[in-house]
Amino acid sequence: MKQILLVEDDREISRNLTLLLQGENFSVTAAATQAQAVALAEARRFDLALVDLNLPDGSGYAVCTALQQGGGVPVIFLTASGDEASVVTGLNMGAVDYITKPFRPRELVARIQGALRRAGSAPQVFTRGALTVDTAGGIVKVAGREVPLSALEYRLLLVFVNNPNGIITRDRLLDELWDAAGEFVTNNALTVYIKRLREKLGDDPAAPQLILTVRGTGYRLGDGHAAQ
Repeated sequence: MKQILLVEDDREISRNLTLLLQGENFSVTAAATQAQAVALAEARRFDLALVDLNLPDGSGYAVCTALQQGGGVPVIFLTASGDEASVVTGLNMGAVDYITKPFRPRELVARIQGALRRAGSAPQVFTRGALTVDTAGGIVKVAGREVPLSALEYRLLLVFVNNPNGIITRDRLLDELWDAAGEFVTNNALTVYIKRLREKLGDDPAAPQLILTVRGTGYRLGDGHAAQ
């Protein structure tokens, strides 16, 4: 049974989430403060943590740091704000995902299951051509230079990193990507995000070598030798 640390100061939300996750066969340990959560992170091993960004005695960032020091526990931030800067800060600290309140219960469960799958299969440092992705630190570099990505661009890149040898359909990408408001990304928006990600990674959208288009199906990773 997977062990989940839930860090949430709102008692009703904490109780409802605990019941939801227990119903999905997770074991849940709840903490209401930064101090409680850090103490638990130092004393026990968890498979994943759900961490509210705003806590009465501090922030979820400190909890995330403690969990990373304890062995790289996957962290999903719970936030009442779609503030891009807060989300990017969390991802750069090593969080694997974020979800904006209010959220759909099935959406949260799907995010947790996806994070657990990725934690069991993805390497901490992924390299393809000139691209290097440190998934533990949330750092992306091309030819040794750090590349700043938005939260959604980073999440998009992680889908490819976690599936380096297969074709990823557009439908799958649309299922996995959510914007900061918690709504599905549209088909047209996905095309735009792919283009932006290619540009930031030095992958010419007109002749890509890293994120390749599989006509009529989706995308796959190439050798990336043109990325620079």
